[in-house]
Amino acid sequence: MKNTIARLAGALLALTLTTSLAAAQSKVTIAVGGGSCLCYLPTVLAKQLGEYEKAGVSVELVDLKGGSDALKAVLGGSADVVSGYFDHCVNLAAKKQELQSFVVYDRYPGLVLVVAPSRTNDIKSVKDLAGKKVGVSAPGSSTDFFLKYMLKKNGLDPTSAAVIGVGLGATAVAAMEQGQIDAAVMLDPSVTVLQGSRKDLRILSDTRTQKDTLETFGGEYPGGALYSTVAWINGHEKEAQALTNAILATLAWIHSHSPEEIMAKMPEETVGKNKDLYLAALKNTIPMYSETGKMDPKGADAVLNVFSVGSPEVANAKIDVSKTFTNKFVEQAKKTTGSAK
Repeated sequence: MKNTIARLAGALLALTLTTSLAAAQSKVTIAVGGGSCLCYLPTVLAKQLGEYEKAGVSVELVDLKGGSDALKAVLGGSADVVSGYFDHCVNLAAKKQELQSFVVYDRYPGLVLVVAPSRTNDIKSVKDLAGKKVGVSAPGSSTDFFLKYMLKKNGLDPTSAAVIGVGLGATAVAAMEQGQIDAAVMLDPSVTVLQGSRKDLRILSDTRTQKDTLETFGGEYPGGALYSTVAWINGHEKEAQALTNAILATLAWIHSHSPEEIMAKMPEETVGKNKDLYLAALKNTIPMYSETGKMDPKGADAVLNVFSVGSPEVANAKIDVSKTFTNKFVEQAKKTTGSAK
């Protein structure tokens, strides 16, 4: 009898260990729309801190040139989740593609429209960009959407500037310094790197702070989030919850540590050679990171309104923006860990 009980206990232990191991090894591939950008730092930092593993999911980060490329990876099946800007969920809804964000890590978009140093004297306003070459991370990315919005807002045809894909990191800085483009939509740390060597750098629009975001969009405007197809989320709720838990834990870590401590955890290739400039950019960016992970419905409405200005397709699509995001995973995390406010 004792032997039978021992064998049963052993079998149960083996089953428990196997199940736990399988749960820990549940694998998710996240396509990042430019890992060097500070706007995506929470996704990368979560990996560095081991938060994904703690949450029970094995994550592979795939670094791509821009948000549109990350989106293509998910729609094409080579990645499961996008770490990118929420506005893609709204834009794709107009094309009857069901995408949904499930945890938001950027309260503001952090997009900056900057004039190339060699063109400072002849480009003094957004209106001067007509007919000019303007760099974006990749055509169809959030940087491209922002450019078109700013052109339309200033009375120009959204397609009046020539869009050039230059990436987000060193390639974007090089394109600006070498005069390959006349202006660019950039994000930190690239903006701060340029400002470090060009004190007279002309900025036409800036959304790195709440004040700047309100001035540009007339309201809150969420930036980076984890999102995927509704089909993937519905079929992988355990993984979506684990990713949410990991991001929330990372956001809490960010807001309880110094910029120096955060930088020390980031990969060396991400920080780059000039640590002082990276640190300065990081200090500017930290207020941008969400403290709750929640989508503010008013922010989602603002994204729809902005896209409706620059895209007749979105304006005429009668999009139910409430279907482009869910807060249920953040709410569940709050119930179980108290990690969201």
